[in-house]
Amino acid sequence: MKDLREKTIRAGSVRLSAQGASFLLRIGSLMVLARLLDPKDFGLVSMVTAITGFLDLFRDFGLSAASIQRPAVTEEQTSTLFWINVLAGLILTMVASTLAPVIGAFYHEPRLFWVTIVVATGFFVYGAGVQHAALLQRQMRFTALVIIDILSLIIGIAVAIGMAMAGYGYWALVGNIFSRPFITTLGLWLVTRWVPGMPRRGAGIRPMVRFGGTMTLNGLVSYATFNFQHVLLGRFWGADALGLYGRASQLIGIPVDNLNGAVGSVAFAALSRLQDDPERLKRYFMKGYSLVVALTLPATIGCALFSDDLISVLLGPKWNAVAELFRILAPTILVFAIANPLGWLLSSLGLVERSLKIALVFAPFMIVGCVIGLPYGPRGMAIAYSTVMTLGILPISAWALHGTVIRVWDILLALRRPLVSSAVAAGAAFGLHLFYGSTLSLLPRLLLESTLFGTTYLGVLLFVAGRRAFHLDLLH
Repeated sequence: MKDLREKTIRAGSVRLSAQGASFLLRIGSLMVLARLLDPKDFGLVSMVTAITGFLDLFRDFGLSAASIQRPAVTEEQTSTLFWINVLAGLILTMVASTLAPVIGAFYHEPRLFWVTIVVATGFFVYGAGVQHAALLQRQMRFTALVIIDILSLIIGIAVAIGMAMAGYGYWALVGNIFSRPFITTLGLWLVTRWVPGMPRRGAGIRPMVRFGGTMTLNGLVSYATFNFQHVLLGRFWGADALGLYGRASQLIGIPVDNLNGAVGSVAFAALSRLQDDPERLKRYFMKGYSLVVALTLPATIGCALFSDDLISVLLGPKWNAVAELFRILAPTILVFAIANPLGWLLSSLGLVERSLKIALVFAPFMIVGCVIGLPYGPRGMAIAYSTVMTLGILPISAWALHGTVIRVWDILLALRRPLVSSAVAAGAAFGLHLFYGSTLSLLPRLLLESTLFGTTYLGVLLFVAGRRAFHLDLLH
């Protein structure tokens, strides 16, 4: 608790900077790999990860979050949790390997057998580093975590690009997935220098296991809900359709994934320390929340506004069909930006059972929407997914915040100024496009319009909407 405010701001700054670097690396690698590989290569790997990703939710069984959320954790508890994670990783590797022939038969793709076997090894390797990562988070040592994440990302990208240039096709993507767990776990062990002891009976981990189990079940329901669309498209429309849809959803997810990765882990660690101090918790939460929506609202509108030019620049001409899907899915950036922080709040307060109930109620609506959109291919699936997400965010927010120190009105107030600023910026950029867009080539047009959009947004938000003092205070 000592110097919590300074540690939180410092950690958040480090994470935001790192996520900016991660964003550039991911975009850069996607631009290169999209030109070296075909949509079918991405689709083949997505067929496997859509299913193994479900198993990935069992990787730490929520025990890392449980050890972070607890006010105090003993050495015996951490060591016992470590061995549980290792055992879980070994079991998941065996289960995924057993499913390899089933996955190949399901998609009618025998090539997926060895892809699944290779991907499966990551479960065991990751399991050996879960508690080491949790230890760094409890200590607010996010600089170390950031260095490990960026290093594993760089090495994974280098492996993928090298293999793609050598002509290995979809195996280049598998190489990225295979290499990152080893680098991450090795880095965690070297940085923490913590060697776990033997597991102990009666270490008092039962409440932590229950907390982690509930979080895992919530993650399972959410994963099945949001990835059901990929499984259906891969099964009934093939690898090409899934490759196009997967790239659209991947690009849409990058802004939210980066922000949630940067702010979410810091916010959860800090809010967990403040669970018995409601007024400070509300202040911390609303500052983090305001920062997230201020960054994601312009990303939402920008993706919808510049979708054609963005896809042409990022992926190249053979991916032009992604642009429409990208535009349709753009509202989900804002939806996740609103919903993800509610997850931090509920988890830090120990209200994981409420999160599970929300996921269970929401899941049938999403599944029905995906089934309705399936006959119309990737476009129909994108419309169904985006519609269900947008219509569900208000009731989900009201349910999640019920009985907490945060009100729905607080959330709406946080959205008001960034929304108005984004609308003004979009009008300015669209006006420029109408008058001069046809006279400029692709890249200069995108740079000019996005620069005008960004500067207009910042100018209106900071000086007209009066948020300059707030952001200067965070910076200070």
